[in-house]
Amino acid sequence: MARHFKLTADGGSRGNPGPAGYGAVVTENGKIVAELFDVIGVATNNVAEYNGLLAGLAHIHQLDKEATVEVAMDSKLVVEQMSGRWQIKHADMRDLAKQCRDAHTPSLVTYSWIPRDDNSHADRLANKALDGGSAHKPAAVIQQNYLTDRLRSAEIPTFIYFVRHGETVLTPTRKFSGTGVLDPELMQDGLDQAELVAEEAVKLGAEVLIASPLNRTRQTAEAIARTTGLEIIFDEAWFELSFGSWDGKSIEEVKEEEPDAYQAWLNSTAYAPGGGESWDQATVRIEEALEKLVAEYPGKKIIVVTHNGVIKTAVRLAIGAPSEAVFHVDAAPCSISSISIWPSDGLRAVRSVNERGHLR
Repeated sequence: MARHFKLTADGGSRGNPGPAGYGAVVTENGKIVAELFDVIGVATNNVAEYNGLLAGLAHIHQLDKEATVEVAMDSKLVVEQMSGRWQIKHADMRDLAKQCRDAHTPSLVTYSWIPRDDNSHADRLANKALDGGSAHKPAAVIQQNYLTDRLRSAEIPTFIYFVRHGETVLTPTRKFSGTGVLDPELMQDGLDQAELVAEEAVKLGAEVLIASPLNRTRQTAEAIARTTGLEIIFDEAWFELSFGSWDGKSIEEVKEEEPDAYQAWLNSTAYAPGGGESWDQATVRIEEALEKLVAEYPGKKIIVVTHNGVIKTAVRLAIGAPSEAVFHVDAAPCSISSISIWPSDGLRAVRSVNERGHLR
């Protein structure tokens, strides 16, 4: 009778790219069968995560070629690509996925996403490898480095231009404006700003236009669509954070009404204000949205019309800054911020933040 295993896997890069390693935990009936971890040289997080999956599947195949495997990982990119729900358009990422499929019969393997906290064991093993630990490394794991100068110079990154919406009635007084029922439209100043950023958008040469479906982002995207001729793809993944009961209130009002809650929000990105969404929760959503963009549009130029909190988080993720760094980034109405992401390995680079020259 074939055996059934559960595999959790993770990978990490200190520098992204930088020294990278993976960790994988194989369990059977709740008992640990194997802990696998090793370094893979200089790589990025995505490459390391795929290597963790490959190591685990190869080890399970050695134990039982007919075993069924339940894979759980916190990498949305790997889970969605290996499940076949996201296309793998880049040749090098396809090769990594093929190695994983060849490691164990694909029909015997299922994939599911889990929160990062639920994958802590595999994460600890990846860090153990990076800290100088040693472990058995399956022969099936092929060392690959996709960050050579030759490949980097030849590969076209995905360019993402983040455009914040124009001003609403809540913007000048910096009132909380999330996904609540208010859903304000642009004021005349905001409509004028949208026309100016739309003129600038023509120069970007974008091939895809994506927008949050809220009124203020929809109106801004419509202006851009008129000048570029691009069709708007609405996606709720690019919604602003939900501020719950704080929506429509100023910082001063919240500080006066709920001083302890406001301080808790400043002290921890895990705090969800007014029953809304915490920065940490939003980060998971935005991380997934970035990975999906690169998986679906490798090497393309994309305009994403979205919100201040989303842009702050995307910039923070691109430079690998700590979570509290979102409080030190700002995007003005109809400003442009841009990042590049290389599809083969997920390397990210900030190109600009809060560009406003086109508004002057």
